[in-house]
Amino acid sequence: MDRSPSNLWIKRGLYVFLAVFVLFLHLLPLDTQPDRFPFPDLLVAVTFAWVLRRPEYVPILSIAAVMLMADLLLQRPPGLLAALVVLGAAYLRSAAPGMRDAGFVAEWTSVAAVITAIFVLNGLILGILSVQQAVMSRTAIQVVVTIAIYPAIVLLSQAAFGVRRVSVTETTTAGART
Repeated sequence: MDRSPSNLWIKRGLYVFLAVFVLFLHLLPLDTQPDRFPFPDLLVAVTFAWVLRRPEYVPILSIAAVMLMADLLLQRPPGLLAALVVLGAAYLRSAAPGMRDAGFVAEWTSVAAVITAIFVLNGLILGILSVQQAVMSRTAIQVVVTIAIYPAIVLLSQAAFGVRRVSVTETTTAGART
């Protein structure tokens, strides 16, 4: 069942649906006061968790479209964070086969390094271009919270959506490039 083309497209659609749902929740006007505590970037965490578990479920074009939509809806500079997340996802996609046997702590460390690099590069590029941005402490807290929420995202992806790591016995997967 896991290797069928219909399941592949269902999981790809589920990724896009989850992204739209996260954006919908983020845009809901639930409180009129400014946020005291930065919200974790769930889209980045979900994207990286799925890329490391089943890269065929999240093609690069889907990641680019979802993150560009997030940039536009969240009123961030269009394309900058999207491009950085696509680069981070491409790096993690290439590193995923080597992390298969390394364990979760190594995976979490790699994801933490990529998330940190993405947000640091985003801040540096925005600073060079003199674009107004959030206070560095808020961004640092958002990075830490995003890294901290990653294990819960992985657990939720495995338990609720069936996005499990590719086993060593599977030589090829449907939709994956070899």
